[in-house]
Amino acid sequence: MDYEKLTQDLPNILKSLEQYYMTTYLDASGAITYTNNLFLQTSKWTPKRVLGKTIWQMFPDTTAGQDQAHLIWTELSSGNVWSGMVEKVNRLGEQYFVNMTAIPIQHEDEGLVSIVLFEMDITEDVQLRDRLEKIAYIDHETGLMSRHSLESTVNRLIANNDHFTFVYITIDHFYTLKDLHSDEEAKEIIKSFTNRMKRFFKDDSIARIGINEFVVLTQFGSWYVESFLDFLKMHPIYINNTALELSVSGGIVRFPEDQSTYPHLMKTALTATRETIDEGGGRIRTLSTASHKKLNRKALIDRKLQTALLENELQVVYQPQVDISTGKVILYEALVRWNNSELGTVSPDELIPVAEENGLIDKIGAFVLKEAAGLAAKWHAEGHNLKISVNSSVREFNNPNFKKEFMQILNKATCPPSLIQLEITEKFAFKAEEESSIFRQMNDLQSEGIEFALDDFGTGYASFRYMQDLPISKIKIDKLFIQSITTSEQTKKLVEGMIQFGKSMGFYVIAEGVETKVQFRILEEMGIDAVQGYYLGLPTSVQNINLPLSK
Repeated sequence: MDYEKLTQDLPNILKSLEQYYMTTYLDASGAITYTNNLFLQTSKWTPKRVLGKTIWQMFPDTTAGQDQAHLIWTELSSGNVWSGMVEKVNRLGEQYFVNMTAIPIQHEDEGLVSIVLFEMDITEDVQLRDRLEKIAYIDHETGLMSRHSLESTVNRLIANNDHFTFVYITIDHFYTLKDLHSDEEAKEIIKSFTNRMKRFFKDDSIARIGINEFVVLTQFGSWYVESFLDFLKMHPIYINNTALELSVSGGIVRFPEDQSTYPHLMKTALTATRETIDEGGGRIRTLSTASHKKLNRKALIDRKLQTALLENELQVVYQPQVDISTGKVILYEALVRWNNSELGTVSPDELIPVAEENGLIDKIGAFVLKEAAGLAAKWHAEGHNLKISVNSSVREFNNPNFKKEFMQILNKATCPPSLIQLEITEKFAFKAEEESSIFRQMNDLQSEGIEFALDDFGTGYASFRYMQDLPISKIKIDKLFIQSITTSEQTKKLVEGMIQFGKSMGFYVIAEGVETKVQFRILEEMGIDAVQGYYLGLPTSVQNINLPLSK
């Protein structure tokens, strides 16, 4: 279509647009010279009254409203098209929202002649968004802040460096209370409890983050928070004219003295609450010094772990496992170690749980496997028939491509799969029994030649069903039992029973945590297949492993 034809069709194009858009014409001074029916219906103006009104009169008579009108007019006066969402007011002063496109019409000799506005009413969409945002930020049952709103509020306070106290509060035994009362009565308990929180913490921010869990943000200290319990006693909750004996537990954390991020504030307050509940409940208190120290160290490990991976701070050490029948080392277990200038030595017991929480366990597992596969391939090439065992986690197996990525690492290292053993915990085994994808990947790996050992046997779930379903060929009795076989006759009998049970199931049975000659002899007499522990050898770097000359 040429320009001349387009010019001829322009009136028809404008007429078509008016069927869908509110259309308004302004003169060079910003006064309205024409509007269509869609605009009149939405704005509630009549043609007689609206003509001559200015663009500024269509916007709210507020600083923000007039500033926006001025901004739009400045752009149009400069010959620029303006497009965006705006808030406007109708003849009655009621707000409505539109998507506006404003087009200036200029003549070469006259400059700005007129302006045409095309607008689409989006008021319902904006109101729906506002309602959804309100739902996201407000707990509809209590009117308190939601969890989402709490996080936003805390992050804003942190950004402003405002000191505050973060208080986690939970109603003890609430689900027992629910069982003893009707649904309506349970709702009344929450409503009455919330009202008492509002009365006591009247100038503070309160959020409901669970059915019976709340968080208060206050400028006051522990003495003030703890007195809330006295307030509850003075103002009991009545259900059917009977006073309810309500027990409350909670944890108190300060910003920035105790923790400096929202996740760590929440985690610390929750830990303090659990400590309180474990000791009988009915109190609101700060975290114990010992637990605070442990949690702070955990938070520091969490922050530094990503850097440790990037800067290759992690290393792999190897602990020997000795076969009783031959007296020879048949396998080395690969264990991750981390020495940090600030943290000192970080043990796997500290490192692995943090890595599983923050999602870095996959990277750590891949790092350990690469090191182990490279070493196993090297030893194999030198004529040594030694396996290397690597610990694995549920999180790794939740990755549907884990088997593929695992085998790629072995292939790259030219490591035969039969030289690698994977150790899983009873918790892992229980999960694998429920998740068919994990079970399938285990079977696929076994078919490639990978062997599986059940680690920490006896400390996890009391179900033996997975022992007959999963591809497990070895079990490792946890060191917790081995440590007391010389001091507890009952534990000694239990360990002996474990050994006999394992053998009856056709498993190769290993005892870990063997630290003394006496423990070794007792286990030998019991018929253990293999042992591992400080008595046989400490975890050491590969440079310190002395292998016999191969034949």
